[in-house]
Amino acid sequence: MAARFCLLVLALLPWCIPAQRGAYDYGFDVSRQLKKRQFGEPIVVKGWGSDNIQVRQEIRELERDRELWTLYLLGVSLMQFSDQSSPTSWYSLTGIHGIPYKTWQDVGPTPGNERSGYCTHASILFPTWHRPYLVLYEQVLYDLIQQIASWWPEGEAGDRYRAAAPRFRIPYWDWAAAPPSNDRALPASVGGSPDVVIDGPNGSQRIANPLFSYSFKPLNSTELPSSPFNVWGATVRAPSTNDNRAQSNNALVAQNLDANVQSLSERLYILFSNYPDYMAFSHNNGRPATNRTSYESLESLHDSVHTLAGGGGLGAPNVQGGHMSYIPYSAFDPIFFLHHTMVDRIFAIWQTLYPESWVTPVPAQMSSYTTSKGEIQDSNTPLTPFLASSNGTFWTSDMVRNHTRFGYTYPELVTGLRNTNVRTHTTRSINRLYGQSSPANRFQEERKARGLSGSIPDTTSDVQRLKGLVFNGNRYREWIANVRVKKQALRESFAVHLFLGTVPRDPQMWSLSRDHIGSVGVFSADDANAMPMGELQISGTVPLTTRLINKVVSGELLSLEPKYVENYLRKYLKKAVIGASGRVYNPAGIPTLGVEVFSTLVRAPATEDELPAWGSPETRFEISERSG
Repeated sequence: MAARFCLLVLALLPWCIPAQRGAYDYGFDVSRQLKKRQFGEPIVVKGWGSDNIQVRQEIRELERDRELWTLYLLGVSLMQFSDQSSPTSWYSLTGIHGIPYKTWQDVGPTPGNERSGYCTHASILFPTWHRPYLVLYEQVLYDLIQQIASWWPEGEAGDRYRAAAPRFRIPYWDWAAAPPSNDRALPASVGGSPDVVIDGPNGSQRIANPLFSYSFKPLNSTELPSSPFNVWGATVRAPSTNDNRAQSNNALVAQNLDANVQSLSERLYILFSNYPDYMAFSHNNGRPATNRTSYESLESLHDSVHTLAGGGGLGAPNVQGGHMSYIPYSAFDPIFFLHHTMVDRIFAIWQTLYPESWVTPVPAQMSSYTTSKGEIQDSNTPLTPFLASSNGTFWTSDMVRNHTRFGYTYPELVTGLRNTNVRTHTTRSINRLYGQSSPANRFQEERKARGLSGSIPDTTSDVQRLKGLVFNGNRYREWIANVRVKKQALRESFAVHLFLGTVPRDPQMWSLSRDHIGSVGVFSADDANAMPMGELQISGTVPLTTRLINKVVSGELLSLEPKYVENYLRKYLKKAVIGASGRVYNPAGIPTLGVEVFSTLVRAPATEDELPAWGSPETRFEISERSG
């Protein structure tokens, strides 16, 4: 164990260096060159319109485009080094989401809600509110990039950058797809190095990597009053200490993301195939006990990635989750917009699958800066503070329903193929990207092989080998653990981890354990008085099927039938809880925490043009309170 720990420490060292570089030097005073916004002119979120649609690329794909990648890094860097008092600076734009709880563009708070951010969490507006927020960020960054491209000297290089600049749209980070073989779930461009070499308009320079962290200029401990955020001069992930010497441990973040990619992928695949209703899909506030098949949501997946990217306190010497672990501070971290663009991509893909389902009126479960708990939210609720016009009209969910009106789309929504409609292309993409570990994919692979070579011997086909144990014709049984808990149960963000076997004593080894299945992150505030969440109950899921099939293959489990699986899970399924502070909690001491297992029969798709078809829940039982 000691040797393994030493190797782990050595592996982490290159990812733990503090950022020391500065901004790119253009050779002149940039602030004088930037176009000044007319005093008093409102900032309207417009995008580029449906006649100028460009694709938002995955970050690793954008990195392949030299010109766009260079412009992207220079643009984010310039935004981060802008005067914090500017409404379009990094500090001001990210501050819309949560702290410092300041009014943006004169859109003041509802009385009593002064200590909340504008963002709508645990709300039916969760996906739609973030859409114009991302467009605002994209719009500001786009304008900076056009300006930067104009600073290239005349010539071939300058022509290339000026030609590339109008194609820019913000990238997303796909945390649910298997990363390339030469990379990890956390892209090296985001967590690998605190500085980066840029070939800009004034030559090649080494600058602070704007995706690695954001440095406050200056850190205002009055506006960011909570410890340790009031001493951290830059955003951190899995920080090493609680003082101003804190360094990010991105390797630990990468390790934990690597260990959870399969679970996140399975959760997303199920979300696409089994959540046709917007009400269940959109947000993660408490589900009725009678609806056990819809404990998952886009917001729950989003929350889990926040806790993983922030660090969540997993592993000595890390004692605290970083900025991404807490709602009020999360947007300061540059990875926030990469993550939320992925969330918007999921939303857009889901809309293609289920275009008829939409926002229905429900009371707000918690307050935001401009919305009070209990207020009815519907598709015409203003998505403040995002103006749709200079006359004071705000965007609404109905108005942002079609994302292409803002001039962007995603790769899975552009077919490029004759005689293939968008929905078919999208479904194929979902199966290829996120269905690989699903039993549905095993069934499809077996059918493909039969089509190519006829009958397959029992010894070479998983489906044949598992016939009667996993598959009954074209049907198989999915097993899922539903996790429910009070959002503010621990007065900090935390994660509920599930294991099929032993829970290691050292939390740093949880994600490395062969018995670890997955986790549900609970994304909360660091202060119970900030963004008050009261008795709000949230939910999420951990898929169990793939792990159970492995147990069938190894002979530890006879089949996926309830009479075998229920006894097996009652004996071996265990839960463990860790807060973003690094404190390990006894699950039995959290009264609102419950883990219920359910199963349902699912019809496997015959081709990759289809998604699995889910039946009604059947077996259901509660896992008793115990830890490892």
